[in-house]
Amino acid sequence: MILFLIFLVLCLLSFNWVMGYGKGNIAIDLDERYVNYAEYVKAIQYELVKQGREVNYKGDGIFIIDGRSYIFIERNVSMGGIPLQRTTLKPER
Repeated sequence: MILFLIFLVLCLLSFNWVMGYGKGNIAIDLDERYVNYAEYVKAIQYELVKQGREVNYKGDGIFIIDGRSYIFIERNVSMGGIPLQRTTLKPER
């Protein structure tokens, strides 16, 4: 029973890490799927501005959000058989 609980906790932590729910990360799920990188970046900027953030895209996957540098990470995850395009912005160290 204890091994099962440990396994369950590890699975939950792994899922959270894959989905981008880390300390300081910004996770965004957009309504549309984007294959064109330039349109994807514009959609991310639009969503962040809608949230009241100050955003600037520097290029090469680097965003400046509210004066802090973030790295853009895209993940495609299957949620109930439907692919979800998850955008994670991770603080640059």
